[in-house]
Amino acid sequence: MSPREIAVVRIRGWFRERFGEGGLDWLLHKQVPRHRHTIWYYLGGMTLFLFMVQVVTGILLLLYYRPSPGEAFESVQFLMTKVQFGWLVRGIHAWSANLLIFTAMLHMFSAFFLKAYRRPRELTWLSGCVLLLLFLGFGFSGYLLPWNTLAFFATKVGTQMIKAVPLIGNWLQTFLRGGEDVTGATLTRFFGFHVAILPALTTMVVATHLFLVQRFGMSVPPSVERKYPNGNVPSYRFVPNFLLRDLMGWYLALGVLAALAALFPWDLGVKADPFAATPAGIRPEWYFLFMFQTLKLIPGRFLFMEGEQFGLFLFGLAGLLWVLVPFLDRNPVGRIGRWIAFVGIGAIVYILGMSLWAWRG
Repeated sequence: MSPREIAVVRIRGWFRERFGEGGLDWLLHKQVPRHRHTIWYYLGGMTLFLFMVQVVTGILLLLYYRPSPGEAFESVQFLMTKVQFGWLVRGIHAWSANLLIFTAMLHMFSAFFLKAYRRPRELTWLSGCVLLLLFLGFGFSGYLLPWNTLAFFATKVGTQMIKAVPLIGNWLQTFLRGGEDVTGATLTRFFGFHVAILPALTTMVVATHLFLVQRFGMSVPPSVERKYPNGNVPSYRFVPNFLLRDLMGWYLALGVLAALAALFPWDLGVKADPFAATPAGIRPEWYFLFMFQTLKLIPGRFLFMEGEQFGLFLFGLAGLLWVLVPFLDRNPVGRIGRWIAFVGIGAIVYILGMSLWAWRG
């Protein structure tokens, strides 16, 4: 036997001694479909890797961070100026947070256009949508933690928008802020969300998502299924073929993160002054820009609702329809399936256009 085969036999024997027959066989026998769209499969692993980077760097930042208005900014400043490679750890954490949301969005849209949500993978799609929502929650809650001017007033504007949610807006705003305004209570509450509640929820949903992917396997696009009507789609082993390619992508991603953190350090800015006037041009992070710009364009009163309420209602309805796509698109190659694909293209154009408009404005 070759050295690789000997290593596989030894690893399989080690697991069988501890977990019984089949303890590792499912992983060794797992197959990945091979076709012209296979590259999109790597986005899921890349998103998982960036989440792990967030966990590791977040733990390192926790060693120095103090979640209070009088110490938060100074603790981050100390980390960046006095702690060896502290600036690098914070830069990697910030850049990986943005890339995490970016790859999660790419993964979601690739699954959408490849029809990966089809039966029996409806729950896989639903768990992926929940994960994206949790990642956005990480971004929103973590933005305030440095307690600088930009973060403070962006959070103030963001939570003010939440007040427009019909029926529960006032309660939701008070719940998030910990009071009527953005104060130290808001900082403490966002810190709790960011380091305890959201990580716990995300870990459970990630585990569920990975289990569902393993249970039902990787989806094959309808175009590939039509090419192989007998179901014999070419494939290759997950271990070692796909896994080694995945690890190579992770290695390159880590290099990109280090380069971004070194060449474009994440600025700390100026400490927040709650009594100062709101600076001009305050905008949310890039992944909320399209919503921000849309709400700016809606008149103050629309039909029987306030403009912001109407806008949030539309976004909520669009999000609900997006989540329910697996139950609406029962025939991917039929008329409804084609229309849903056009809607997805329209959503991408709209998000990019509104984001660019808000960024340039």
